[in-house]
Amino acid sequence: MNTTKTAEELPYERFRRYGADSLTDTELVAIILRTGTKNVPAVELARKILTENGKHDPDYSVLYRCRYDDLVGIPGIGEVKAVKLLCIAELSKRLSRVRVKNRPVFDSPETVFEYYGEMLRHETQEKLLLIMLDTRLHLIGDCILSIGTVNCTLVDTREIMKTALVGNAVSILLAHNHPSGDVTPSSDDVKMTLKVLAAAEFLGIQLVDHIIIGDGFCSMKSLGVFEKRQQSNGGTS
Repeated sequence: MNTTKTAEELPYERFRRYGADSLTDTELVAIILRTGTKNVPAVELARKILTENGKHDPDYSVLYRCRYDDLVGIPGIGEVKAVKLLCIAELSKRLSRVRVKNRPVFDSPETVFEYYGEMLRHETQEKLLLIMLDTRLHLIGDCILSIGTVNCTLVDTREIMKTALVGNAVSILLAHNHPSGDVTPSSDDVKMTLKVLAAAEFLGIQLVDHIIIGDGFCSMKSLGVFEKRQQSNGGTS
């Protein structure tokens, strides 16, 4: 009896024996793909997808950046496989938010990153997110306010305040991503934060923080940016 396993059977065999956590990123994607082509087994096809970013080692985060057209352009990836992979990427973003989905309390930068990190950190354009909170810093709702270029986000402070008021927010948080992964704030980031902080104070809304998300996160409040506003007001908040 022939007991030799094909390349496409091996990930399944490993899964049955040792569980999903024993599989590499490539093997997990191979199982999702199920089959390869006549000359390229599923594992090799998965590796090709995960190294599309030019890196030698497979990188699962490439799935967040892939578009449908990119995937179907790879020999062996048809419509069904492309849709599966994109749905898996979207599902992983949503699963990352499940742990804190039940009325999360946004009282720290870490909570913001835990909840929104996977949603924002893989974006190729800057996106500005408004997070609306109640008196206990529980989430009321959120919305993307602007989508900019890779280098900057156009911000309308009036739109931020209008959205917060319509959403009955007592407090707000801002979060935006840096596609480069470097979370160091730019001068524009600082200026925008101070501008929104001033407008929020005028309307009696608390700006809790402004978080930059990339390969990690940066809290503008923790950096002392909010203190600049207080100093300009003669030491008052």
